[in-house]
Amino acid sequence: ENREAMLNSKSNRLTEALEEANRLFDGVCRAREAALDAQFLVIASNIGKEKANELHSEMSAFDSTAFAEDLLTFMGINRTEVEETDDSEDVPGAFLPSDAWRTMGEEASKYFRRAPTFHYMMGSFKSEPPAPKQRIERQKKAGRGKAEQAMPAQLKKMEESHQEATEKEVERILRILQTHFENDPNTPISFFDFVMDPNSFARTVENVFHVSFLIRDGLAKIKLDEDELPIIEPIKPSEGGEEDSRAGARNQVVISLDQREWK
Repeated sequence: ENREAMLNSKSNRLTEALEEANRLFDGVCRAREAALDAQFLVIASNIGKEKANELHSEMSAFDSTAFAEDLLTFMGINRTEVEETDDSEDVPGAFLPSDAWRTMGEEASKYFRRAPTFHYMMGSFKSEPPAPKQRIERQKKAGRGKAEQAMPAQLKKMEESHQEATEKEVERILRILQTHFENDPNTPISFFDFVMDPNSFARTVENVFHVSFLIRDGLAKIKLDEDELPIIEPIKPSEGGEEDSRAGARNQVVISLDQREWK
């Protein structure tokens, strides 16, 4: 009976009815009374939903005419000048100031902190792969066969040149190590002093790499001195023969060396 009054946004009748129903529900002791309370809850929920919908529609209402009037006023239109020049000028929109759009653009730029992203007006371009052709596949197979014939020789040549450069560098390092040891056989050669390049970390890593070949081939050995630091010395051919006869005489290890430790 009071639906229209309750739907009014300024009325609290619905809240008052809910509070009264809560008080009455405390005294419910029969099933019929509980059913009446459930019926009231359904009616109150429907009224609350209608009230919320009306409130939402009022908040989201947009008057395009009022917006246009406010926009023209912001752009500097003078209604007095419009009325005076409306009959004399045939050009539509001539009453707008010359800097009207620039004024609106400057105001709108405050709310755009970055340039708009690029996008396609008609959607992204989708290309379809061409249909495979049997004749083209045969040509590709023929070309692939030629490539397989030419590549092994080319790769073999590159591999041989790289291997030769590595072998030459390993032989050079071995000669340096043997020279140091022959000049002063009683002074142990520190492994880190031997491989470290104070001015190049990459060169230091290369030196460690090349020295590992000497250890692997049994041309040099690494052991710990009294301070538990590694020292390196070349192996004489006679010593190498004795060590080769023992199982597990030569061992290789992997060390970690970063730039901080190198510095």
